[in-house]
Amino acid sequence: MTDAVQADRKMLESLVCPMTQGPLAYDAERQELVSKAAGLAFPIRGGIPIMLVDEARRLD
Repeated sequence: MTDAVQADRKMLESLVCPMTQGPLAYDAERQELVSKAAGLAFPIRGGIPIMLVDEARRLD
């Protein structure tokens, strides 16, 4: 794993849900940060997490 990938992963792990302030799970396959507590998945576009509730996908 390169230093850049490690740094990106650490940055993603330090983010919290903007609604609940709870933890987010990184879904590498879908390129999303998932908040189970809020029932939302926040997209990652071009390597940038989009932490806006209006941009989040509702979990089924």
